[in-house]
Amino acid sequence: MTAILLRAMIDTSAFKKGVCLVYKDQPVMITDMSVSTPTARGANTIVKTKLRNLLSGQILNESIRSGEKFEEVDLERHDASYMYNDGSKWFFMDDESFEQFEFEKDALAGADDYLVDGVEGLQAVLIDGHVVNIQLPLAVAMSVVECDPTIKGATAQAQLKPAKTETGLVVQVPPYVEAGEMIKIDTRDAHFIERVKS
Repeated sequence: MTAILLRAMIDTSAFKKGVCLVYKDQPVMITDMSVSTPTARGANTIVKTKLRNLLSGQILNESIRSGEKFEEVDLERHDASYMYNDGSKWFFMDDESFEQFEFEKDALAGADDYLVDGVEGLQAVLIDGHVVNIQLPLAVAMSVVECDPTIKGATAQAQLKPAKTETGLVVQVPPYVEAGEMIKIDTRDAHFIERVKS
């Protein structure tokens, strides 16, 4: 008799961004999700998910019934360093094996907006020894290269204004933020957290 390796199961109640699971025999990562509660009595709650195939990079939009269970993907995570990009490819190094790897812009699925020199807390995600994804830290410090001037006498309740960062990502910031300053940004939804003290 052959031994079957049982992997941990994950229920829809544990779904969140970054969770990896086996969906239709493919390893996928949840990149976005929302829960919709139906109005009809007795109808199941539906979890609307955006899944990225970890092997092909393909994006799937799937509605999954609440309560369904899936196998967790057997992942390994290594600390990694961002090295540079040439505009079409982004280059990294696995801090454990010192092997270098690269991703094209599409495969990064927006992570390139946060990849700046000296970014800390990156992780390489591996399946069977192969790097399939790069995971960002929860927050990244970036410099503001362009934004409207500070509004004199602006109150804390004033409107936010757009600020362009060094990677081209545009973030809504409080009125007191100026070009040239470093700010901390949440990588999950691109919201301003705080100014970084120099």
